[in-house]
Amino acid sequence: MAILNIPILRWGQPYTSLDTEDVVHFVTGETLARVSQANTGLLGRDMRLSERARQVLTEIPISELIATMKKAGDLYLNATLSMGDGAQTPDDFARQQSASTGLPEHMCKANMSKNHFVLSNMDKILDALTRGLDLNILTRGYGIESRGVMVSYQAQSPVLGLVLPSNSPGVHTLWLPVIPMQVGLLLKPGPQEPWTPYRMTAAFTQAGVPKEAIAIYPGYGEMGAEVVRRSNRTMIFGGLPTVERYRGDPRVQVHGPGFSKIMLGDDVVDDWEKYIDIMVDSVFLNSGRGCINCSGVWASRHTREIAQALAERMGPVEPKPPEDPEAKLAAFTVPGAARAIWNSIESGLGEAGVEHVTGKFGSRLVEKQRCGYLRPVVIHCDSPDKTLSNTEFMFPFVSVVRCTQNEMIRRIGPTLVASAITNDEQFQRQLMDATHIDRLNLGPVPTIQLDWLQPHEGNIVEFLFRPRAFQSRLEKVAV
Repeated sequence: MAILNIPILRWGQPYTSLDTEDVVHFVTGETLARVSQANTGLLGRDMRLSERARQVLTEIPISELIATMKKAGDLYLNATLSMGDGAQTPDDFARQQSASTGLPEHMCKANMSKNHFVLSNMDKILDALTRGLDLNILTRGYGIESRGVMVSYQAQSPVLGLVLPSNSPGVHTLWLPVIPMQVGLLLKPGPQEPWTPYRMTAAFTQAGVPKEAIAIYPGYGEMGAEVVRRSNRTMIFGGLPTVERYRGDPRVQVHGPGFSKIMLGDDVVDDWEKYIDIMVDSVFLNSGRGCINCSGVWASRHTREIAQALAERMGPVEPKPPEDPEAKLAAFTVPGAARAIWNSIESGLGEAGVEHVTGKFGSRLVEKQRCGYLRPVVIHCDSPDKTLSNTEFMFPFVSVVRCTQNEMIRRIGPTLVASAITNDEQFQRQLMDATHIDRLNLGPVPTIQLDWLQPHEGNIVEFLFRPRAFQSRLEKVAV
């Protein structure tokens, strides 16, 4: 296949830079695409056009944009679309995305289906995210609610900046509702994953979204920081240092490690074997790459037996080629990344009270010529004090932690998704009141099970629009 040349997209206008970065196949080293790299000065000059992005979208009723999203979803899933100076079929997309990110091809296709579902159900999703608000009020800025009260919502930015990752194509579902809310997109793709932003943009524009509403600025590390600096609202994905850097900045919504957990109450823990399938799926699906994958199972007893049962299920899994429909593990495509992670885990295994339960199933680190794999790791910690008791990595890694129920909520720390399996009403109430748990599942619900009519991390509407007091003595008030 010919090398694709992928330009910067300056609010709909393609621009080829002399500075380019190759996207390569993680197994063969073959160059898949040559991506033009933007610099901070270019973005700074072009931000004067960002107001135009919202303007052209507000000229189209939200109801029409929702219909456009459904059309775009079908194009994204099924059509041959432009990709740089070439074209890309859906199979090409899955193959190229897999080849640069290390995710097996069938997982890339599954993520395509997720994106298609969100675009196809945008009317229901926006109705849920806005709690039934008449969406015309977002366009007009004010209006009468169904209960007869005047309300006003003010857009906080003409565009949403996005600093996207390379490791998990599934995160793109989070920004798909932005265009139908008449807010433009300023995308900085991950270096190994330019495919989704460009293919989605091609689908959007072919379906009828004005090309001036979307910009894509690939670039090096400083470009991510510049997107944050230039945008009044930015969604960024990164590790703990990124989370700490932007903590408390209302302009930035940070999506970092989830530290998602399953907690077994004392009333059900003796029946732990009933819930092993839920635990395995929560840890293992999508190769453990999501922030909603479970990285910790907490219980007051039977923890060693739980760890052993999880190890029996996941420990034997071996890496397979990305095109194999049975492939369960994603590769680490950045040189040295897999070894660095394994070295970090090994340093934690030296602590007393920490046991590597998957050790008997062979080496966890598998190094290839151009990439590395980490086979599933199950750790047992006899208390929450151990370094590995609350750690997260981008592969199927789980710590099974022994902790009394009355200390559990306090010790789990910030948690994106907590699946608490218990019928203890007092414990349930304490979980409901725990402000460091973002999404709470009560009962045997996998952490990776999402209800698309609920946000799993923040609410994009509340991030982009500010509700404010508003009164009017106009003769004619919009309804």
